[in-house]
Amino acid sequence: MKTQIIFVSILLITQFIFSQKKSRADRFFDNGDYINAALQYEEELNQEGYEKHILENISISYYNTFQFKKAYRYLKVLTSGKFYGKDKSYDNSYNFMMHQVLSSLGKYEMAVDFLVLYKKNQETNPLNKLDAIATIEAFKLKDDDYVVNSVAFNSEASEFGAVKLDSTVYFASDRSSHGLMNQKYKWTHRPFLDIYTVKVDSKNIGVSEIEALSGEVNSKLHEGNFCFTSDGNTIYFSKSNSEKGKKKFDSLRNNAIHLYKAIRVDGEWQKPEKLKFNNKEYSIEHPSISVDDRMLYFSSNMPGGYGDFDIYASEINMDGTYGEPINMGSSINTENREQFPFISKEGNLFFSSNGHLGLGMMDVFVSELKENQFTKPVNLGAPINSSYDDFSLTYYNEKDGFFASNRKGKTDDDIFSFSQTGEIFLKEYIANFEVRDYATDNYVPNADVYLQDAERQKVYESTLDSIASFSLSVFPGKYDFRASSIGYKSNIKPILVKEKDNETYVIYLEKEVEPAIVENSKERQTETVTTSEATNKKRNEELTAEELRLKLLSDKVGPPVIEKNGKLYFDLPPIYFDYDKWNIRADSKKVLDDFALKLEKYNTVYIKISSHTDSRGTDSYNQVLSEKRAESTRNYLALVGYVNARRMQFEGFGESAPLIDCDTKNCSEEEHQINRRSEFEITKF
Repeated sequence: MKTQIIFVSILLITQFIFSQKKSRADRFFDNGDYINAALQYEEELNQEGYEKHILENISISYYNTFQFKKAYRYLKVLTSGKFYGKDKSYDNSYNFMMHQVLSSLGKYEMAVDFLVLYKKNQETNPLNKLDAIATIEAFKLKDDDYVVNSVAFNSEASEFGAVKLDSTVYFASDRSSHGLMNQKYKWTHRPFLDIYTVKVDSKNIGVSEIEALSGEVNSKLHEGNFCFTSDGNTIYFSKSNSEKGKKKFDSLRNNAIHLYKAIRVDGEWQKPEKLKFNNKEYSIEHPSISVDDRMLYFSSNMPGGYGDFDIYASEINMDGTYGEPINMGSSINTENREQFPFISKEGNLFFSSNGHLGLGMMDVFVSELKENQFTKPVNLGAPINSSYDDFSLTYYNEKDGFFASNRKGKTDDDIFSFSQTGEIFLKEYIANFEVRDYATDNYVPNADVYLQDAERQKVYESTLDSIASFSLSVFPGKYDFRASSIGYKSNIKPILVKEKDNETYVIYLEKEVEPAIVENSKERQTETVTTSEATNKKRNEELTAEELRLKLLSDKVGPPVIEKNGKLYFDLPPIYFDYDKWNIRADSKKVLDDFALKLEKYNTVYIKISSHTDSRGTDSYNQVLSEKRAESTRNYLALVGYVNARRMQFEGFGESAPLIDCDTKNCSEEEHQINRRSEFEITKF
């Protein structure tokens, strides 16, 4: 994320072994020109081989310019000690960088290994690998709470920090606004950031030209994240520390980011004023103000914090002065980076972090305000978060807002709009449970029921009466629902309680098989069917089945039936799923709609839905993901296509049966997509 890096100090972790004159690559690196530094270090590696300080600096250069595959190439050499010299040690920060890079590449199991090593070397907050992987996978399997879309006013430049007031959207961008002589920022080779405006309609589509913010806020240096007071007439914003238009540097020659404010008079923004608690030796940035205009939240790397950048708050006094910055504490802040705070109307704190466990790079988290205390942060999950940088989230009403991301490997940031569709904080929902007869769909009387949660703790246990149902208030999540009754086979069903009230979860019981009763002329007796009768019955069924089999194979209306290895399959176009998701995509719903009509036509046909994933992720995670995809396919056919659910089995096979072996080759996204598939076998007709 270019804009994220703009607001942090340059990493000065390179250790120079030799005292000789700095190379051209080193000079580019020291000046923050990482694009040219990487090019020059490539030449030095070709000439000098794997020198440690070159590996360190080229890794940082590629990391800071979002070329993560190239960064991984050299970090792998560095962290494995395959460089010249007897001393094979390296700074622990490269373990964390490796964790970030691997996460961005979707290799989060490997990434966790380096995070565990990083934590171990820090000698604080040890991390259990299996617990960490389970936490990350829980984020990935979490139901979506948001719908997101890219906004129309993005460009080839970076855009982020969108704030909406009435029908105007304000945002930061490094698109050029100062003409041909515009100075370029060395880090990105792009213009400096300014604040822009665009008028939009109800769907956030621009209805005016995009213009730089009028007045005196923008300058030839950076103006970044910002917020407005409740009346819209005061703006707080991040800006390069300067005096009289010239940069001010700290003792290490870094140009820090400071907070400024400006007042709007008669529609024009007046000359910015620097806040008093700024300090040239560190950055203070990313402001957000509470709804009552009394508390200002921001991010800073000031001394005394928990790590790189922390979230702070300062009280705004009635006389316009500011209280001492207060660190938000260890529940919010980590030894790594917390930035881009946003305070909602409810007082909840949204922020981005690479220190809390997430999906990769910077993720957006939220901490709920309860009894004047912020709770443990919650990862917002996909689709807000991705394996790349996700940041600068703001709401403009109760459900809608904006955030920014450089997802899909882009080297610039884009703004996305979102609508919140689910609950982001854990709450209980009323769930209904029923025990029914598999054949008749009637309640099973006197059923014994037992419900346990994912930790195998008892949630409910009872013997029901003739109305075999009960209701509970339970948290969303995984449960095991067990039922039994006299004369029936016991059954246990894994269920996923949804974030929805009055959803009904049914478990079906099959009756125990009783021996056939046959009457002869003298008495009632139990008798097995004779061999000749069984043979005749079997022949009749084979004849009928053969006729139906031929009819299925010859019927070309709707999805055709094909035969493979002696088995019949419906040959559907691929039911595709996005990476890490199990929702039925819009391009597959029409396919399943046609399939439902075919199943209605052949209502004696039973099918098995088999779902497969690609090889990214752990075996256990892919197994669960494939089961969810198979289940969602079955549910769509049942709920939307009105196909009797009892006619459909489903099973997930994880990554165990790929069509393309991606373990031995570097698969493209298209090849991974081929492995993410569903198959439809006819099991009975």
